[in-house]
Amino acid sequence: MDIFEHVMEKARTAKSASRKMAVLSTAVKDAALRAMADAILRNRAAIREANDKDIAAAPAFGFTKAMIDRLTLTDSRIDAMAEGLREIAAFPDPVGKLTDVVRRPSGIRVGRMTVPIGLIGFIYESRPNVTVDAAGLSLKAGNAILLRGGKEAITSNVVLAGLLSETATANGIPDGAISIVEMTDREGVRHIVEAEGIVDLVIPRGGKGLIKAVVDNARVPVIKHYEGNCHVYVDRTADLDDAVKITVNAKTQRPGVCNAAETLLVHTDVAGVFLPRIAAELESRGVELRGCKRSQAFVPSMKPAVEDDWYTEYLDLILAVRVVDSLEQAVEHINTYSSGHTDAIVTSDIQSAEYFVTAVDSSSVMVNASTRFSDGGEYGLGAEIGISTDKLHARGPMGVADLTTYKWVVYGTGSIRE
Repeated sequence: MDIFEHVMEKARTAKSASRKMAVLSTAVKDAALRAMADAILRNRAAIREANDKDIAAAPAFGFTKAMIDRLTLTDSRIDAMAEGLREIAAFPDPVGKLTDVVRRPSGIRVGRMTVPIGLIGFIYESRPNVTVDAAGLSLKAGNAILLRGGKEAITSNVVLAGLLSETATANGIPDGAISIVEMTDREGVRHIVEAEGIVDLVIPRGGKGLIKAVVDNARVPVIKHYEGNCHVYVDRTADLDDAVKITVNAKTQRPGVCNAAETLLVHTDVAGVFLPRIAAELESRGVELRGCKRSQAFVPSMKPAVEDDWYTEYLDLILAVRVVDSLEQAVEHINTYSSGHTDAIVTSDIQSAEYFVTAVDSSSVMVNASTRFSDGGEYGLGAEIGISTDKLHARGPMGVADLTTYKWVVYGTGSIRE
């Protein structure tokens, strides 16, 4: 079977399943989610074995240590995947809610009902745990999902998707509601995003190359999980102890994830004190600093930053550093170079915080908190299928409710329009 036939067979089966998913009861969906969580824990050894094969192959793809961390499924991460499914099951069902009902002068009642989107094509790279998050969220929202992971995690993804699909089907979920494209050729991506009338929405989650390939070829709606070029700005009134903690956490806790900080901006009034201090903390943790000339004057060990550094999502222990003259200049830098993912300010001035929150055009804005909090679980969503850097139809971490749309429902009493 060639790639086109493989993708289309999967997509048509999933599309048929999506229509059946739309009318499933909450009880059936939740029971299936709990069964899927149990199946993950029962099959821990098989999951780890598959993941070990992907990790062994990672050096051939040129993966850094941080990128291998994204790929790795530890026992604690397997536990977290199962717990995430249970959290999703415990959430209220978003489907079928009738809201904003009004009676019109004609006598009809008009309202909006939340409904599933249908068939979601989810195209992603590197992190096999998102296979579980995406499948669970999609199921809860009454959708079918067609998964297409990258070659670097294909063994893990196939095992996980097969396990989830088999368990879901055994617990009342339509066959094909969770399916995976097992061929990793880029051509498969094109067939998914061109499947107008079959695939209702595509969500790409990965690097620039993947996002560009999806957007350039898409004939169906796309919600982009674009790169995370995130910033921390240390204001002139910042508590410098807090600024050190936040910056270190934002950069080093998990440098290979999209909500890790990539650029540090420091107000000139505190740069002389703060930069040598934060440089010592970061360099002791293996972080390479790339600074503007003013930053290098305070920390001579910094490498010189070039224009491309301000745009770069390193996903590694590298941080660009710039000294700015004002809050307004910090905001201008962020709005120029940020990917619109997550940006943070450390400040003791409420007016500065309010200005930053209002002026920075990103999906999440943090005040005196690490960018690492930009996460569906931390926001109380249970899990996320991605972090949308678009403004429509969803923005920021996307949970269950973001995987629904609505339709208008009109009730009459033999009503006709005069």
